[in-house]
Amino acid sequence: MRHEIRFSGYGGQGGIILSAVILGRAAALYDGKYAVQTQVYGPEARGGASMGGQVVIDDTPILYPPEVTEPDIYVIMSQQGGFEKYGIRAGEDAVMLIDADLVRSRPTCRYYEIPATSEAKGTLGREIVANIVMMGALVTATGGVVSREAIERAVLDSVPKGTEELNLKALKRGGFELGERA
Repeated sequence: MRHEIRFSGYGGQGGIILSAVILGRAAALYDGKYAVQTQVYGPEARGGASMGGQVVIDDTPILYPPEVTEPDIYVIMSQQGGFEKYGIRAGEDAVMLIDADLVRSRPTCRYYEIPATSEAKGTLGREIVANIVMMGALVTATGGVVSREAIERAVLDSVPKGTEELNLKALKRGGFELGERA
């Protein structure tokens, strides 16, 4: 089954592109699926709109189109730069994960409010892992677009040395647990 996932937030937020890289790696390297991941670098200054990454995941080879054309899953990490610019056009059948701390609008599609930023700042003590909190929630809320084992391995492969424990804690505590409650 084909999934098209779009990640967006604001410039300087950190982790939007890394989220797409981690998800693509989890699908292709650890779940045996086909994946195409693209990164979008724009002229956004700190605080400006940023569509950092997109991932296409499929059980069969991805031939055409090899990019996200109609996302069915959105991960939105900000109001103006994420929801208003990229999430507002989500189709009724889409699934959207929104950072409940930073996104005020609510979409017309099925959505999950994940307090990623407050969990990262408060419970985990590092705002920089808000994207990893969302990754765990993404896996749970989508019924396993990739497996938990695959996302854990991809996170460990992708984060800076010395931060593995913090990132796994963010994935499990913030992501899986919040995703299960959503």
